[in-house]
Amino acid sequence: MWALYAKDGHEQFYKECADVSRNFLHKACHPVTGLNSDYTEFNGEPHPTPWMPPGFRYDSWRVPMNIAMDYTWYGKDKEWQEDYAKRFQNFLRSKGLDTYEDQFNLDGSTPEFILQAGPVKKLRHSIGLVGTAATASLVNKDKASIDFVHAVWNAKLEPYEDGYFDPYYDGLMYLFSLMHLSGNYQIIAPKG
Repeated sequence: MWALYAKDGHEQFYKECADVSRNFLHKACHPVTGLNSDYTEFNGEPHPTPWMPPGFRYDSWRVPMNIAMDYTWYGKDKEWQEDYAKRFQNFLRSKGLDTYEDQFNLDGSTPEFILQAGPVKKLRHSIGLVGTAATASLVNKDKASIDFVHAVWNAKLEPYEDGYFDPYYDGLMYLFSLMHLSGNYQIIAPKG
């Protein structure tokens, strides 16, 4: 976006940043599951923190949505992005379309460390991840990927069995996914 509209003389730098970011995702996303770590080194390797080991957790959920946005808005890495979306959705489907949990080790195994959300430390089938997983259907050419869209359309915005509900993070991921899937998450170009 900055390369298109900033008009500050740094347009080539902004384009290069976008290209480097796309290449980074090739290294940061697992080659089989498509999962990425919450924190990642610039070389794509997972980054452990003092408070938790690497893993696919809440901040990771944004990556499928960002890839879908880049794909639909710019389409500059379509082959890799289509392969990514297929791997990512196939992995989630293998865990049960209506039951996959919200945190994993990058290889898809269940993590020993669970990042707490709300008063209970547990894995959930979180609506935020359901939403971002659905946006990958904008990229995945497999007709069966529509199942992920149906899952977000049929999702209920209500507390989980343990009483926890996050209208902020889960709610925003859900809202953004609906905007993407309905075609209403668009570039708004400056006038003039």
